[in-house]
Amino acid sequence: QVQLVESGGGLVQPGGSLRLSCAASGFAFSSYVMRWYRQAPGKERELVAAITRSIIYPRTDYTDSVKGRFTISRDNGKNTVYLQMDSLKPDDTAVYFCNAHSDLRGSDYWGQGTLVTVSS
Repeated sequence: QVQLVESGGGLVQPGGSLRLSCAASGFAFSSYVMRWYRQAPGKERELVAAITRSIIYPRTDYTDSVKGRFTISRDNGKNTVYLQMDSLKPDDTAVYFCNAHSDLRGSDYWGQGTLVTVSS
């Protein structure tokens, strides 16, 4: 059974930090591109960050609004992907979703989401 379980969301003040985790099971984690998406109230879901499969030199990509503030990483030994979020802004408030994607396998898996609220 495929599972992606996010954790680490919560309420944080502007300028603060949070670290999201996504624990994966039931599929070949190391063979999948891992992504974080977010969806703010009344807005479409957007891709925030992605990390490739490579163990030695994984490539990362970020949407412009989070570059320099967010860092995506993965631990293939723990089947977990992380999103370190620093210098948080109110506009970062959203439900954050973990996604696993494989073009080779034609597979796309989603977690249930974790809420991040940035407010004073």
